[in-house]
Amino acid sequence: MGIPRVLCRKNRVLLGELIKTDFKLRYQGSILGYFWAILRPLLMFAILYIVFAKLLNFGNDIPHYPVYLLTGTVLWNFFTECTGQGINAIISRGDLLRKISFPKWIIVVSATATALINLGINLCVIVIFALINGVSPSFSWLWVFPLILELYAFALGISFLLGAINVKYRDITSIWDVFVQALFYAVPIIYPLTMVLNSGGSFGQFAAQIICLNPITQVIQDVRYNLITDATITTWSIVDGFARAIPILIVVLTLVLAALFFRNRSKYFAEEV
Repeated sequence: MGIPRVLCRKNRVLLGELIKTDFKLRYQGSILGYFWAILRPLLMFAILYIVFAKLLNFGNDIPHYPVYLLTGTVLWNFFTECTGQGINAIISRGDLLRKISFPKWIIVVSATATALINLGINLCVIVIFALINGVSPSFSWLWVFPLILELYAFALGISFLLGAINVKYRDITSIWDVFVQALFYAVPIIYPLTMVLNSGGSFGQFAAQIICLNPITQVIQDVRYNLITDATITTWSIVDGFARAIPILIVVLTLVLAALFFRNRSKYFAEEV
């Protein structure tokens, strides 16, 4: 599969139509419709803020903690929505696969692109909250866009890999749901990394470094650093040398290897779906 073929007009048109269809179907039959794209992360943020910020006093040492928490919540929801939609994309489009011959990656990309649209809407909400909360705009906000692309590339790689396996072994969806629940607590969304660093000397330092090697953590912390406050602990501030590149290497390897695996398995999708 060459680059010209991947980007040909026919594929671009099909991708665009599938994205429109997926986004419309997502909220079809809902009373609030597209407003759920904003309400879902806001409701989750409200629950987490009341429980962890107000009742358990998390984030007292973090400037603009409400925006800090909202940002982490939105990015986490984006990752889980992106992978959840992507893993099930091939199965949900089985009827289309049996009728038309086209590159199968288009189905996964169109499904995950819906999450990107929702994220774009939610980023506008974050910016409004940030300005209301007294965060000063700066050119560092522009770094948010390449960081989101990094997180999307990671989610897309996982979607290619697990989505291809899920066509034959449908247990993958359930296993991934359980794994994501556990992963939620391994990423500093509701708690600041300072809690881990201060939890126990050298062990706390080591644990914080391991957490920061996770690409999801790296992106969320970098977005918070550039968008909200430079008091945010990032991968670059607590990890030294070559290890700083590990999150990006994980993303690149995941996407490349997953895309190759997906391409090799795609020839069997129509039979197995």
